[in-house]
Amino acid sequence: MAKHLVLVAGNIGAGKTSLTERIGARLGWHTGYESVADNPYLSDFYADMHSWAFHLQVFFLGHRAEQYLEAAQDARSAILDRSIYEDFYIFSRALHHMGNLAERDYLSYQRLFDLVINSLPRPDLLIYLKAPVSVLMNRIRKRARNMETGITADYMTLLDSFYNEWLAAFDLCPVLTIQTDDLDFVHQPKHLEVVVQRIQDKLAGKEVVDLRGN
Repeated sequence: MAKHLVLVAGNIGAGKTSLTERIGARLGWHTGYESVADNPYLSDFYADMHSWAFHLQVFFLGHRAEQYLEAAQDARSAILDRSIYEDFYIFSRALHHMGNLAERDYLSYQRLFDLVINSLPRPDLLIYLKAPVSVLMNRIRKRARNMETGITADYMTLLDSFYNEWLAAFDLCPVLTIQTDDLDFVHQPKHLEVVVQRIQDKLAGKEVVDLRGN
């Protein structure tokens, strides 16, 4: 069986970790997750974005590059929770747009980002999880992570617009868009099986339409 590298992308609260966990368990794939609990900068960043934005972005870039290399070296197929491309095209761009990442830091980060991604293998599939900002905000409130209490709907809407722009030009691999506001792959096994089948079909080169819940 061919080995694949699959990335899961999407706004905060879209369901990336939940899907990564379930696909990894269902298919026996190697999994990689975004560093949250053990991230030495995240709490400082949310308390003072302007002072810690550059540090956080550099940490995430190194962390995700290590994940990619580990996944590439594993004999199994792999699925990773959030893509390295989002670090620049979504989050660094948003920080720069909001004035929390100075121009010189933004350009320095971009140069480092380009060097890193050019040394990494291309993914075989990008899964984009999408939901309305109102749904995402409700999920963020429900999971009640202390570091996320300052996230606003305006910030989420900005990120959503950057996702739309990034994916409109994304051509590194096929993209499977999954609308998660009415698709419950966590509690509905049949929904998970539909997602698994779409992923397998997409990796096999079949024509697959974007997935929406019923």
